[in-house]
Amino acid sequence: MSESRNLGIFSIAALLVSIHYGMGFMLGTAEKAFSQGLAGSLYALSISGGTLALLWVGRFYWQEIEQIWTLLGQQYGEGSRRLVGVMSWLSLIGIGAAQLISGSFILRALHLPLLPGLLTLTVSCAVLSLLPVEKASWIFRGLLLINIGVLLYGVWLLHGMPAYLRSPLEFWPALEHLDSVKIVGISLPTVLLISIDMRCQQVVIKARDHWSLWWGCVLAAGLFVMLALLPSALIGSAQGAGILPAEVGSKEALLYILAWIGGGADGPLGIGLVAVLLVPALGVGSGVLRTQTKAAMDFVQFLPGSQANRILFAGINASLSLALALKGSEIVDLIVCFYAVYVGAVWVPFLAYWAQRTGRYPFADSSVRRSLIAGSLAATAGLLITLLSPDWQLWHSDVLTILITGGSVGILCLLINQGLVLLQSAAQEEATIQEESLS
Repeated sequence: MSESRNLGIFSIAALLVSIHYGMGFMLGTAEKAFSQGLAGSLYALSISGGTLALLWVGRFYWQEIEQIWTLLGQQYGEGSRRLVGVMSWLSLIGIGAAQLISGSFILRALHLPLLPGLLTLTVSCAVLSLLPVEKASWIFRGLLLINIGVLLYGVWLLHGMPAYLRSPLEFWPALEHLDSVKIVGISLPTVLLISIDMRCQQVVIKARDHWSLWWGCVLAAGLFVMLALLPSALIGSAQGAGILPAEVGSKEALLYILAWIGGGADGPLGIGLVAVLLVPALGVGSGVLRTQTKAAMDFVQFLPGSQANRILFAGINASLSLALALKGSEIVDLIVCFYAVYVGAVWVPFLAYWAQRTGRYPFADSSVRRSLIAGSLAATAGLLITLLSPDWQLWHSDVLTILITGGSVGILCLLINQGLVLLQSAAQEEATIQEESLS
């Protein structure tokens, strides 16, 4: 492992940014900014806060090396490893749906029908997920880097650069106009997710040393701040300049501005600036399906790892993401909702594991196992409730419903079982003392 620990500060920062900066980040932020202004950057800035929070547990990951499901599996058994993998697979359904929604509106901006575009993207992502195209990820990152330059140019062209430079100072006052339930519902699961996100963990364990790990996370957090405020600044500048027609909706606003920068949606440059975003959308979407398929093949071991079964799982995963995409949710809300499923199930057992490994408190293995099982079932039930019966939501928030349901059941199960273990241990000690006194 020491040979692969060669990532410096800039490499760590670049990889952490590439994990979360994509269509969901960019179009989701722009969609929120369309109606909420600068406060629409809350999700993206929460990723920055989560990257800083990663410092809290990053050194622990660096020492342990293994992924979370492997760590919990080694400590609490194969069943725990599989359950964490299943919850991770479940959370990726929402991420995949967000990519499909983003891609379909990119096609709509190019004057293609929404529903046929959505179906075409789903099939394309499923096919690409079965092909060995992981090495082409640098193409996706390169196109997104070009897109960042175009967004900055758009802000400058619309005379919004002064407002963009002031936006870090004006963000907190902008949150006063946002419901506190929405603020907590977006920020809390996002920050907590990054701390236990296996994708982030795979980056930090490859740091050259603790110094590179620390400053790499700090640099990534700073870059996220810059990127988080960019779509909001561009939307605000375009609204101020009056270039957005009334018929342009929140999901299409940023794409319309990109086309406008290139001379219009009918011009070659305008079409090109919008069309190039399809490649990252397909890349991220197929990458999510590839990860889901690998997880499914790993945890459903009673089926042979044949190409036919890989196609079957890719089709199932793509169909689930398509069903969610057809529901028509806001991009950020959809992403955070599925973040909450994973966080609500895994966060409490991971904290118990971390407390035990660092010598803070020795939770019984049975307590953590039962907490993981109960929290996973409760978080999944919370997700189903929010999808099927929205009227049952706590505080009218699907995210908090899932998070509180999974987390509270996990905590209660952990504490109750731990109390029973302590009582049983005390009874056994008392019985042993009595036997010794009698003898």
